[in-house]
Amino acid sequence: MARKLIREPLYRLTQEFKDQPELIEEYIYQTFDLINKVENVLKAYITLRNLKNINLDARNIIKEIRKNGYKNKKLFGVLIAVKDNIVIKGIRTTCASKMLNDFIPPYTATAVNKILREGAIILGKTNMDEFAMGSTTENSAFFITRNPWDPERVPGGSSGGSAVATAAYECTASLGSDTGGSIRAPAAFTGTVGLKPTYGLVSRYGLIAYANSLEQIGPIARTVRDAAILLSVIGGYDPKDSTSLAINRSKLDYESYVTEEPIKKYRIAVIKEMTEEGIDNTIKSSFSKALSKLSNEGFDIDEVSLPIIKYALPTYYIIAMAEASSNLARYDGIRYGYHIPVEGKTWTDIYSLARSEGFGPEVRRRIIIGSFVLSAGYYDQYYLRASKVRKLLYDEIRNLFSKYDVIASPTMPILPPRLGEKITDPLQLYAMDVNTVVANLVGIPAISIPSDLIGDLPVGLQFMGPELSEGYLFNLAHIYEMKSHLQSLVPNWVSAHV
Repeated sequence: MARKLIREPLYRLTQEFKDQPELIEEYIYQTFDLINKVENVLKAYITLRNLKNINLDARNIIKEIRKNGYKNKKLFGVLIAVKDNIVIKGIRTTCASKMLNDFIPPYTATAVNKILREGAIILGKTNMDEFAMGSTTENSAFFITRNPWDPERVPGGSSGGSAVATAAYECTASLGSDTGGSIRAPAAFTGTVGLKPTYGLVSRYGLIAYANSLEQIGPIARTVRDAAILLSVIGGYDPKDSTSLAINRSKLDYESYVTEEPIKKYRIAVIKEMTEEGIDNTIKSSFSKALSKLSNEGFDIDEVSLPIIKYALPTYYIIAMAEASSNLARYDGIRYGYHIPVEGKTWTDIYSLARSEGFGPEVRRRIIIGSFVLSAGYYDQYYLRASKVRKLLYDEIRNLFSKYDVIASPTMPILPPRLGEKITDPLQLYAMDVNTVVANLVGIPAISIPSDLIGDLPVGLQFMGPELSEGYLFNLAHIYEMKSHLQSLVPNWVSAHV
């Protein structure tokens, strides 16, 4: 019986493929065999590429290695899934919305081009909350994605499809986008590793905009090392993105930080306000156990108070919804996007009908609230005040990092909810992001790693660091990963099929 190549981590697969490139086709066969068994339930993908085209890509890569060698390719032969708000030339990209149901992009996002140049194979486009607006992947216009640990529960969002595909071995790693926790939330709920990079570290060129000042493309993987390799590939300066940071490529070797020994004696801060109100007692208990493990490794851990944290969630949603209303104004039913018959209708009729029919209820809600906070009578009262609080929060967090290296917190305040449990109450949904929005507001990196299992459900641990401290976050995360023995968790529901 063939060895289960799909169970292997990315870093091990690439080495094996370089020595035995013929294994790539067996690996692709195993992946599609598993997809055929689980995808009808999990529904991680909106668009799955044709197996024939994927095998053609694989054969071209095999020919290339035999002709010229692929010794320096970091993703050689590996199947990567991409969230459906990141464009790829010639592959349908929908943002899980009726508005873009038939959109075929004429160009490819910079992050995707980078992984293709490293020998990766794109497997497909994953399901998400519509236009990345949601925390459960129940807001997709097409279907709900289910958690592989318990298909009756949500996988988190908005990058739920990417996290599920990775956790359920329907790909080896994936790309998501994170606006307020959209990578880290599903990583926590599915037992995977998810990183939101420093703002500007990864190009946003080709990411369909939701909230420009907050969002970043980032990796989702089954191990910290795999996430570090993927970030090393997609990070770096891009002249096509005006927000891109001028980072020297030599500084992007994040895999070198994945060591069993700490690179420094980390000083860890625990913000009291991120562990109290709204945090489930089981999560609090699990977080305390995680802190004990870190303390046993000799790291200094202090509890600190940062009262301004209680304003982070409303500040985030005011800014995010304002930017969303501005970005989504382009979908007018005329130039592109969802179209309706125009005969006998005024421009106002077309605009109103296209947007009411093309956008789902959560997107419409955020557009309306965003338009309200930007309106002349309320701009100063809401948007301007939120922008000032954002600056104050940035200053407070920056001051905290003058004394500490890392901020630790639970990633999510609750265990994965059951399907339909939170979706009817927007305020409960928004409250799920209470610990993740901070990193987006101040532009710092944050990683979520599996820290525990409660029953048969995974729990996430979040580390945040100052700008461009991804290497240290990977180092600390890997040390915890090794000590907790939670690397490459296999969801119970999936284990019967792998």
